[in-house]
Amino acid sequence: NRLVANRERMIGAVLLGNTFINILTASLATATLEEHFGPRAVAVTTAVMTVVILIFVETLPKTLAVARTDRVALFVAAPLRLTVALLAPVIATVQWLVWRVLSLFGVRAATPETAQAAHEDIRGSIDLHHREGHFEREHRDMLGGILDLRELQVGDIMIHRTAMESFDADLPKRELVDAIIRSEHNRLPLWRDEPENIVGVLSAKQLAQALVENRGELDAVDIAALASPPWFVPDTTMLEEQLTAFRERRSHFALVVDEYGALQGLVTLQDILEEIFGDISDRSTPAMRRDIRRRQDGSYLVDGTVPVRDINRELDWNLPEDDATTIAGLVIAHAGAIPDAGQRFAFFGHTFEVMRRQRNQIKALRIVPPGVTAKPSPPPRATA
Repeated sequence: NRLVANRERMIGAVLLGNTFINILTASLATATLEEHFGPRAVAVTTAVMTVVILIFVETLPKTLAVARTDRVALFVAAPLRLTVALLAPVIATVQWLVWRVLSLFGVRAATPETAQAAHEDIRGSIDLHHREGHFEREHRDMLGGILDLRELQVGDIMIHRTAMESFDADLPKRELVDAIIRSEHNRLPLWRDEPENIVGVLSAKQLAQALVENRGELDAVDIAALASPPWFVPDTTMLEEQLTAFRERRSHFALVVDEYGALQGLVTLQDILEEIFGDISDRSTPAMRRDIRRRQDGSYLVDGTVPVRDINRELDWNLPEDDATTIAGLVIAHAGAIPDAGQRFAFFGHTFEVMRRQRNQIKALRIVPPGVTAKPSPPPRATA
């Protein structure tokens, strides 16, 4: 750590020592061989020292360091630290002179590496090892998902309010319980007057326990009392911060609001974990997602609400994720308008065909990846 704390000084010491030793050995070899070869000593020394320096000074040590990185680093750390300390005044003078010369050409010292740059370096190394076959795709996606926790916001992964399942708290008890039983979710928001006015979050597990304790007497169960107070979080919260908040509150469910306090959707702990591990649903589902379906001609039928990030991970594509959250949003952003059913666009090497549009929403898209030839399919008419 002490050596790498000032990398410029350490590299300067290595270069200075290396240059000094090379020149010294070449001079001594020339003086020694001059007595035997006379005027040819320079040519002979050049040939011999080139081979010696290339093999034993440059190639062999560097190859050994690559093959036994930790062992070599520990072995040379102590003498290198001593060398850096002894040569510090000379190195400082050389560095000062070098930067004065570079400043004449407008070159300034680089700013310290930020956390963002360090993350990009790690991501680049992961991608390189994946291309070389050292990393499986799943491992690359998991490590990339961990790095993305600092870059993604809750609004990027939340379940939008249009797809959120919630219930009117003023429904008759029997009707409300029947709806909760039919739901596939454990935690369900309850609202009054309007769906955006969430008044509580009901756990299906707690409701079942209350029914068991009251021997199935529904009238004896106070459903409103079972609901926990809603927890609202801003849609700009970073996933890393939200994950920490889930752990501190020991809660797995939060409602997402924008800067005006308007309900945008919901986010759960599982949503964040799936950004790292992929789909971890415990329900029996087919290998291919139902909202991403491969067709026989090699194209894919995709729901418009599918996030671009999910498509990239599922199909190993590289569509841009910064322009829009969903695949429908990506098409709208690059089309410059809300396209009609049947329109086709070519972006990023893929062909996008709008299959179904409902009001101002693109409900389904057909995507033809690069290298696949597929005939256009007649889409259904747009619905009002």
